[in-house]
Amino acid sequence: MARWYIIHAYSGFENKVRDSIIAEAERLGLSEAVEAVEVPTETVTEVKRGKKVQVERKFMPGYVLAKLTMTDDVYHLVKNTPKVTGFLGSGNKPQPISEREAARYFGGVEEAKAAPKKHVNVDYEIGDQVKVLDGPFASFNGLVEELDFDKQKVKVSVSIFGRATPVELDFEQVELVK
Repeated sequence: MARWYIIHAYSGFENKVRDSIIAEAERLGLSEAVEAVEVPTETVTEVKRGKKVQVERKFMPGYVLAKLTMTDDVYHLVKNTPKVTGFLGSGNKPQPISEREAARYFGGVEEAKAAPKKHVNVDYEIGDQVKVLDGPFASFNGLVEELDFDKQKVKVSVSIFGRATPVELDFEQVELVK
């Protein structure tokens, strides 16, 4: 019976480990014992140079999920794969995770694919000069006073009629002035 296992791999090599396990399983005739090998990812939105960019990011960096029928051959196949440090579990014995737990990881992945998380990286900080890109204050320049990552808002002090006025905007509405 196939169960889900978490494989610990070198960070940054998760996709290579997944491909290596699948290729080696086919080569050794163990494809039936290796049902699925997945690298959970999520889609996030980042702001780079004033433009919104969708980026795929690993949901669990350094880990690969695999649905395996655990035999000695499968264990050695995974354990001897380059860039794999081992299975998650106590000692040398791989610990399977429940279907429910695996579904949680993939549920997060499916949610992220269905509705990308509104996680935005900004390339400006408090005290930086920024330019407002859209809205009623478009083309105004101002200084960043506050960053609220929970609400994804930035408070910018813009000069209106010679007077500094704080304006609250979305992260995507401003860009760093270079």
